[in-house]
Amino acid sequence: MTTKNLFHIPGTDLNVSGLCYGVMQFNARVRGAEMHELYRIYRAAGGNFFDTAHAYNFWMKTGGPGESERGLGECLKVFGDRDQVVIATKGGHPDFSPQYPRPDDYLSPANISSDVNDSLERLGIGTIDIYLLHRDDPRRTVASIMDALNDQLERGRVRYLGASNWTIPRIAEANAYAAAHGLKGFVIAQQQWSLAESNDPYPLNLRGPDPTCYRLNDADVAWHASHGFPVMAYTATAFGYFGDNPGKNAPHYENAISRGRRDRAAQLGRELGGFTANQIALAYLRAHPFPAFPILGTMHPEHLADAMGALAISLTEAQRIWLRNG
Repeated sequence: MTTKNLFHIPGTDLNVSGLCYGVMQFNARVRGAEMHELYRIYRAAGGNFFDTAHAYNFWMKTGGPGESERGLGECLKVFGDRDQVVIATKGGHPDFSPQYPRPDDYLSPANISSDVNDSLERLGIGTIDIYLLHRDDPRRTVASIMDALNDQLERGRVRYLGASNWTIPRIAEANAYAAAHGLKGFVIAQQQWSLAESNDPYPLNLRGPDPTCYRLNDADVAWHASHGFPVMAYTATAFGYFGDNPGKNAPHYENAISRGRRDRAAQLGRELGGFTANQIALAYLRAHPFPAFPILGTMHPEHLADAMGALAISLTEAQRIWLRNG
């Protein structure tokens, strides 16, 4: 893989593939050789950008908290390519379940430090490339949070910072504080975003609508465009809504708007030479005027290989607008 196949994250020295692999279900739904094969397929297709989290997979009977990080760490050891990949992980998740008990003050400096400790140990690495806070805690000032995160930067345990499921005003406030105090701010956001239109007022996760998650709206997309601020888009294919084997949450996107966009994606894929609607939906996100990195979450080898084919697609602005609006 050459640097021409990679995309720069502004404000960093990181160059990453256009599609990120979300390994949430590593060491839970897939293990051992099956997990290694998924890693190999992604890397062979040009991928070098991985996303995981401290919390994954606390809700799965075959997994548990931290198993995703441990699984990714195992793959790094098996393939010996740590210096060729970019690792993003997340901490600072609130209490949701007896399987993942959390302190009430989950973004305190002590808890941020503890989460970083755990992630480094599980991944088996010395430094996390991008460390994202999994949720915001409006009870905490951005000053407290950014001071604590910058302590991790100064200690060399984290290289760059990101915010997952934070509102645009809080991200802007945090970065303004960091700039005013000679600190490093967030360089990327991780939010729910896809071509499909959801029927739910709150973003979906694997367990259903979640009011603590954040979905990009039109105003948010405009802000990202005006600031050139990167996004890691999760649920980028709307739980497989654009594919042949939609997941159990895909019906949450079933409506006239989504159907129209899916039909146009299928039509454009045919016109461009035989791409799938799913590939076009991923290319749609990457066609925005700011760095956008859709996160792939599939644990099916054939689906992963298909999704990686979206890297071959470059949509025009007119095509992007037509996909969304007709």
